[in-house]
Amino acid sequence: MCFSAEASFIAAAVLGPAGAVSMARAYKTDRRYLPVAALPLLFGLQQGFEGAVWTANGNAVLVEHFSLAYMFFSWLAWPVWVPFSAYFLESERRKPFYLMLAILGGMLGGMQYFPYFAHDGWLTTQFMPHVIVYEGKELFDYIIGRHMTYTIYVAVVVGSLLLSCDANIRIFGLLVAAVLVVTYLFFSYAYISVFCFGGALMSLYLVWMIFRGGWRPRQARAQATRRLA
Repeated sequence: MCFSAEASFIAAAVLGPAGAVSMARAYKTDRRYLPVAALPLLFGLQQGFEGAVWTANGNAVLVEHFSLAYMFFSWLAWPVWVPFSAYFLESERRKPFYLMLAILGGMLGGMQYFPYFAHDGWLTTQFMPHVIVYEGKELFDYIIGRHMTYTIYVAVVVGSLLLSCDANIRIFGLLVAAVLVVTYLFFSYAYISVFCFGGALMSLYLVWMIFRGGWRPRQARAQATRRLA
């Protein structure tokens, strides 16, 4: 697939409304799924900002501003919101684990993202044929190294999905993991942009999950049955 401003804006135009409608559906049926249903909407916003980065090419100030908005989702939204979303679907015994993942994701993301505002040149945006490369220095490069940083990031974001008690969330985690593998094998030079775009497309599964019916986990349905008995 070719990546371009058009691709990003189309993704935003599809994911934004789809996420909003999914949230309305979750609100009426099972509000525990509201944070999960919001993921496509958030992905749509991020893709909108990447479309803006494309269109700002040639204007360094706008490229920087839109890139910072885009990286907010990459560094802060996903490592916090993903485990936070799964938190509400877990049993009371497992909730503390997901809360810790969200806190760890917030600490990791905040320490990577906020230095961009204090150090000029720490975030660089390069335009290549059909892809944008977000690069630069990262705070943890000087502490634990980039590979360890990204290992923790993946463990928080993808791990929180794969370990969920909800089978549908685990399936979404497998889809995201597949995107991660493809990105690593074929698009490692632009991993941030490609991984987030692929994750955005996979979030359409969540829209389908919300609307297909019977999407609550077996555990929740069993608990509801026992309460009625």
